[in-house]
Amino acid sequence: MTPASEPWDTARGAEIIAEHADLEGATLVILHALQEAFGYVPEPAIPMIASALNLSRAEVHGVFTFYHDFRREPAGRHVLKLCRAEACQAAGGDALVARAEAKLGIGIGNTTADNLTTLEPIYCLGLCATAPSAMLDGRLVGRLDEARIDALVAEAQR
Repeated sequence: MTPASEPWDTARGAEIIAEHADLEGATLVILHALQEAFGYVPEPAIPMIASALNLSRAEVHGVFTFYHDFRREPAGRHVLKLCRAEACQAAGGDALVARAEAKLGIGIGNTTADNLTTLEPIYCLGLCATAPSAMLDGRLVGRLDEARIDALVAEAQR
């Protein structure tokens, strides 16, 4: 399960940004810290980060959108990440992603209406030697097939 997150608060966001503004690679560090605190990176935080780091909003937005781990909205109770790397795709990953999307009724990158499950892409878990892989709430699962993806989806819906 994903840990409980704080509700977005501008003052708390400013505090997190200030705590990390002087660090090397501050943009990424701040984005991670905000997501850790709030469960996602709230849109109002982007201009706050830009101002604190003397960057343009476009620069911060570019970093935010480049990395797939950052969310625009809070994740569901469970996060199911399916590998989208070329090796997993070649081993049948596309069909397994389509199967998970159909079972959950959402596309990858979205959260179910009941906020139970977020389906996200991930790009290489290092387990792709024989079959596609996934991660459910931080737990690695390799050698995916139809039965394993069905079991993961069922677990993510509890």
